[in-house]
Amino acid sequence: MKNEGKGFGFLAPYLQVAITKLQTVNQSLIRNDKRYTNISQSSIMASSAAKVPKVKLNNGREMPILGLGTWKSKPGEVTQAVKDAIDVGYRHFDCAFYNQNEAEIGQALTEKMASGEVKREELFITSKLWNTFHSPESVEPALKKSLSLLGLDYLDLYFIHWPIIYFYCELFPKDENDKLMFTSVDHVDTWRAMEKCKLIRSIGLSNFNSKQLQHVLDNCKTKPVINQVECHPYLNQKRLIEFCKKKDIHIFAYCSLGSPDRSLDKSQQDLGVALMEDPTIKTIAKKYKKTPSQLLIRYQIERGVSVTPSSFNKTHMGQNFDIFDLKIADEDMKYIDSLDCNRRSFDFGPYKESPDFPFNIEF
Repeated sequence: MKNEGKGFGFLAPYLQVAITKLQTVNQSLIRNDKRYTNISQSSIMASSAAKVPKVKLNNGREMPILGLGTWKSKPGEVTQAVKDAIDVGYRHFDCAFYNQNEAEIGQALTEKMASGEVKREELFITSKLWNTFHSPESVEPALKKSLSLLGLDYLDLYFIHWPIIYFYCELFPKDENDKLMFTSVDHVDTWRAMEKCKLIRSIGLSNFNSKQLQHVLDNCKTKPVINQVECHPYLNQKRLIEFCKKKDIHIFAYCSLGSPDRSLDKSQQDLGVALMEDPTIKTIAKKYKKTPSQLLIRYQIERGVSVTPSSFNKTHMGQNFDIFDLKIADEDMKYIDSLDCNRRSFDFGPYKESPDFPFNIEF
């Protein structure tokens, strides 16, 4: 042979070519793996989102029963939180002009939609009409302001945030004595302006008592789909839930974990421990191998109440989402209900001076 006696050195150039080709193929496979990983991740996200039951509202539209609250986020953190929540599987985001973070939320939504990880029609986005914008002529501009901040063409749900009404300004009008300045607008006039807005799929109320709600019902063309209220085992809202159910109005809970980082209403501080530390809650949660927050979220869902706990920690978001394998036994639901003591999570202070303060009647 021509190369006989020379060993295998003559193969070196051929081996180098082969190695180079293998490296090229390997790099291509890695790139493909990343692409497939992204596709797989999107599939996992869609699968997680599909776990969330949807509530059918009285106008026929559907809303995920579990979402993410966005209140009290620190500047700069809510954008990443919303992105993380979408990755976990959340599709329902409860926003409000009052929260002063709608632009950051909008940034996250825009980026996730632009990347193709989620479509607008897969999301359920809410916002709320703040207390200074109850005058009928202020309703649509306030809505458009929130839409602009969120970077959206429409909202899935728009609430009247409170029945309490301030003089017109951005957030909190105060007099020379630093007292809130209240005014009066018939809730029906505000509601009729809401009914005329074409950039909303559904409209609802928040913090309205039964009397205020009935006043709107008696004079509306479009029935409210929702009344969003504070609701947790210390304030289980049983009578208001029953009232709203008869009217085909869905209850949407806020402060479902008892708002553990807020001070208790000063008049009620002697009523017991914080909800998340309640021995009954902790014992039942341990029984099901869940955290107290998971138990409290599932408690509301078992009652047919929508819930949007706030969290800006991806691990906690995932824990709060991991409640669909849990079924609370009837006797444990009764134990949790027995904790009701009409205890609200925070002191409303100057709100109580408003003639429209909603918590002066039983429910």
